[in-house]
Amino acid sequence: MRVTHLSLTDFRNYRTAEVPLAAGANLFVGRNGQGKTNLVESLGYLSTLGSHRVSSDQAMIRKDAESAIVRTRIQHDGRELLVELQLNRGSANRAQVNRSAIKTRELPRYFSSVLFAPEDLALVRGEPSIRRRFVDQLLVQRNPRFAGVLADYERVLKQRNTLLKSARASGVKDGQLGTLDIWDERLVALGAELVDARLDLVARLTDPLTNAYRSVAGDDHHPRLIPLLTIRGAEVEDTDEAGSADSVTDSSGVATADAFRQALASVRRKELDRGLTLIGPHRDDVLFELNGLPAKGYASHGESWSFALALKLASAELLRRESNTGDPVLILDDVFAELDQARRRMLATAVGGYEQVLITAAVFDDVPGELTAHTVRIEAGAVVDESAENGTGKGAVDG
Repeated sequence: MRVTHLSLTDFRNYRTAEVPLAAGANLFVGRNGQGKTNLVESLGYLSTLGSHRVSSDQAMIRKDAESAIVRTRIQHDGRELLVELQLNRGSANRAQVNRSAIKTRELPRYFSSVLFAPEDLALVRGEPSIRRRFVDQLLVQRNPRFAGVLADYERVLKQRNTLLKSARASGVKDGQLGTLDIWDERLVALGAELVDARLDLVARLTDPLTNAYRSVAGDDHHPRLIPLLTIRGAEVEDTDEAGSADSVTDSSGVATADAFRQALASVRRKELDRGLTLIGPHRDDVLFELNGLPAKGYASHGESWSFALALKLASAELLRRESNTGDPVLILDDVFAELDQARRRMLATAVGGYEQVLITAAVFDDVPGELTAHTVRIEAGAVVDESAENGTGKGAVDG
């Protein structure tokens, strides 16, 4: 799979942009703040339904515009698709494929990409919510049906929390909450499906992660991903929501749905006291380990960077193995500036086999020569130079 053309209207700092893209490596180069990342951010959104930089779609719409449009031509096995997304300020976003309307959550069916950026260091060092988001986005990319499952779970969770808060405010006793049992069953059904899907995904990432880490770090530090499930007794610290699940008993060996049901019963009193759902996939985490120690708090900056990068490369490899549409488009946003010469060469080798790789850089010479064959210069929200030849591209940038 590859993008042959990207067109933007009122997206970030672009009033309009028309960018033809080639197979293999494509380098966007220009000073910081010119709009390089905005280009790749638009493509990342199409496959993950979110930005790697902001949580709100509104930030991607150009100031004083009511909507932004991302339009791409995608090619695979000689077949071309026109994929279009309209981000709106005052109404729901809209999407089309070959001029036929689709639900925006169906976009990952048509386009697959994996983006790595400096912000991804937070996967290792940040809050559990960041790791949950990463896992869930990859779930949706592998099987877009999970976009609906996640939306349904969030809706049920919100309804259940509303009921718990109402019960706390009115002083209703546990035995008088028959309605809560109904919401419990719906939460269990959807939550168990999410938990099982996440466990399967983490297991499938194990081998690709080991290989990817070795390819970018040059060493085997035994990277591991260990699911932490609140329904199985894990205590997950999450500043996004108050409360903990410290009273949940271990239910290893019990089917996920049964374990979820038992765990809910064990914390019901606490949930009524706090007016909040304390356990479930919305509060789970994944522990990242290197050499048997938690990467968060023990790994160096370089090791954390290598772990995050390897995690994205492992994701790309997993999608590549399972997809019927070819390789995902691999996006490396401002990555090479963080690496020494040896690691730059290792990364170039690791990504060299992908059908299309999009790279952003502030300095042309930071990027290994084999990745600069198609170079596009960006300045102040405009494409000011495009070259199909390495030497010409470098001259255009340096000049």
